[in-house]
Amino acid sequence: MKRSEGLIHPYVPNAAPEPRRRLMAAIGIRDAMELYDSIPGKLRLKGPLDLPEPIRSEQALRRHVEGILARNRSCQDLLNFRGAGCWQHFVPSVCDEINGRGEFLTAYGGWPYSDHGKYQALFEFQSMLGELVGLDVVGTPTYDWGAAANSAVLMACRLVGRRAILVPECMSPDRLSQMRGFTKPAAAIGLMRQDARTGLIDLKDLRARISADVGAVYIESPGYLGTIETQGPEIAKVAHDAGAMLVVGVDPSALGVLAGPGEWGADLVVGDLQPLGIHMYGGGGGAGFIASRDKARIVAQHPSFLVSITPARAKGQYGFGVSTMDRTSYEKREKAEDYYGTTQWLWGITAAVYLALLGPKGMQELGLGIMQRAQYAAKKLNAIKGVKAPALSGPFFKEFVVNFDRTGKTVAAVNRALRRKGILGGKDLSREFPRLGQSALYCVTEIHTKGDIDTLAQATKEVLS
Repeated sequence: MKRSEGLIHPYVPNAAPEPRRRLMAAIGIRDAMELYDSIPGKLRLKGPLDLPEPIRSEQALRRHVEGILARNRSCQDLLNFRGAGCWQHFVPSVCDEINGRGEFLTAYGGWPYSDHGKYQALFEFQSMLGELVGLDVVGTPTYDWGAAANSAVLMACRLVGRRAILVPECMSPDRLSQMRGFTKPAAAIGLMRQDARTGLIDLKDLRARISADVGAVYIESPGYLGTIETQGPEIAKVAHDAGAMLVVGVDPSALGVLAGPGEWGADLVVGDLQPLGIHMYGGGGGAGFIASRDKARIVAQHPSFLVSITPARAKGQYGFGVSTMDRTSYEKREKAEDYYGTTQWLWGITAAVYLALLGPKGMQELGLGIMQRAQYAAKKLNAIKGVKAPALSGPFFKEFVVNFDRTGKTVAAVNRALRRKGILGGKDLSREFPRLGQSALYCVTEIHTKGDIDTLAQATKEVLS
């Protein structure tokens, strides 16, 4: 091959000279660079990128990439007690087996005629998750919990015709930042105080802040700091009495032991599917959901697709497809109130597999097991001189705050020492929430044994001695 013809790359289709010429002739150009004529010259790279020679051998490429990956350490390589938005749960093999099937893994879009079961799987996901959260309507997955919360609070504002949102002061800083950016053109966010001792919403402060401008009150249970919000019905009453809607963020793995928010007054429920059979992937593995009551005016505000069931012509058979398509950004285009893409449908199917596998009894056993382990871990850490666990007195599920102020050591120093012992300690909260002092957020799930927790306690004791 002449050098002027360029590289014929084994992994890039139509890289050979003749197919390239035919493609360019079909669109009326002589040189591929003509495709970039609309880009000003000052913005174009003047020469080739300083890149190494391409690796054309698949074997050599695999060895090269695996060598890079081998330098990483994952939560599988450490005894991990960190969560804060992405949690290490056990993933049954069947979840990986089903989401790896070709008809699901490669079905990016696909309408009913090329569906191969994807729509039915998503319908089952919606049905089971709706039962879990205590509401009737669940959309197909959003990008993550944050995306779901952002859309849900704006749904509430549109439904009541208001432009203010109240959120907890101790919600995830990442999620709060995302929500501020997403809602800024349409609504203003105010922070509700949380009791410094319990971590629960300060009801007196909520009553002082609620007004005729507030369209959505957003709370989380369990919250970012692990506390279960036991005042949910009271918060719902305050919001509803003021004409606002209550949006509740949840960790669905807790709903085998906690009542679904729809049962105690939530109008909209959001959360992340990652605990439901999805691995902790670097930069991925998250998928959010939005659930609501089955009222036409609320359903009309859902940004995501809704998969419905309908009887087929043949008796006893059914079909599945998208309903009320006219309300989506696919139909409304520039007039849409929100945007929705194909997003994380595969994770919705995976969550459906997980929920179907465990069932109601399994979800209850999961929740009880997690709570028992977390309580044991807090008790063991609290027995160490200078350590306070939990640092907040409110009830918690799988995450809790541990304070090290009286030890004279910083969380960063404790975590560095634990890391040397092969343990990933809790997330350092001292920069996000300085008022908590030297505190860390610890996470315990069903993957942790009594021996694991005892190892953490002993290692922490040694680190602090």
